[in-house]
Amino acid sequence: MQIIQNRRRFLAGAAAAGAAGFIGTATQAKAEPPPETTSVRLPRYVGGAYCWAGVYIAGEMLRAEGFIDVRYVQGDTSVDHSVWIANNEMDFSVNYVPIHVASIDAGVPIRVLGGLHSGCLELIANDSVAGITDLRGKRVGVFTLDSPQYVLVSLMAAYVGLDPVNDIEWVIEEHNFAEGFVEGKFDAFLGQPPRTQELRARKIGHTILNSTTDPPWSQHFCCMISATADYVNKYPVATKHILRAIFKGADLCASDPPLVAQQMVDRGFVPSYEYALQTLNDIRYDRWRDYDGEASLRFYALRMHETGMIKSTPQAILTEGTDWRFVDELKRELKT
Repeated sequence: MQIIQNRRRFLAGAAAAGAAGFIGTATQAKAEPPPETTSVRLPRYVGGAYCWAGVYIAGEMLRAEGFIDVRYVQGDTSVDHSVWIANNEMDFSVNYVPIHVASIDAGVPIRVLGGLHSGCLELIANDSVAGITDLRGKRVGVFTLDSPQYVLVSLMAAYVGLDPVNDIEWVIEEHNFAEGFVEGKFDAFLGQPPRTQELRARKIGHTILNSTTDPPWSQHFCCMISATADYVNKYPVATKHILRAIFKGADLCASDPPLVAQQMVDRGFVPSYEYALQTLNDIRYDRWRDYDGEASLRFYALRMHETGMIKSTPQAILTEGTDWRFVDELKRELKT
């Protein structure tokens, strides 16, 4: 009975959150042809990825958009989920902007479609590190030397004048970053919910950079939405429907965090209501309308090109791997 009530409450909340959009776009929605396909594969990460809430909550909304087969797929957790979409294991993906840039530079046929939110990352350090410049000569934990953590911390370090290759000692930690940090294996690491929240609750370490609040990182999208080029090319109408559902999900994350947090737990996406609620309260899901996706990609592509991480120019990245027509239309249609 509780599950049924939660689902009814979710549907009511979703309807309320999207009411303005439905009213404002009723004529347009009627004029739109139905999606060319009623199937879509979206990413999931069991036990983690609290910041993917907008995508997780979009499932019910996608059914309202005419989708029958909505699957949440988890790939090989030993690799970054950019590999999942590259291997055609799913149709849409959510990832950090630099990882999308690296994929485009490597020739992976994806199209970045829009931003999901700004800020979910914290650079956590021990007492020997007061700021990013203090990382010189220090140990930083990463999964691998091509992992998102390595890429992002390298860009942060280079931005303040450090040489990421020679000034930092990179320590490979293949398991729980938080526990590796607690055990003293490294002096700093880049974390995300729920690991950062777990450490804060235990009063271990301190934050030297928060991508939600510290510029220039807070001034750009943290995670953006991409799809396979094949799906976008074959199913442009379906692509717009999916993106609309995700953005309505993001709106609901911003307007009713307790509802979304409970749904994420009830539907098995994450285990902790408390950490889900804290994540939703901390992250800016309302930024998809305000921030410029092209500016965010250009910012990171320039940093990566300057540090030699990619060969492509920022303009080539934008030309080869983006498609802004859907988000531009939806910003006009889903006005608050």
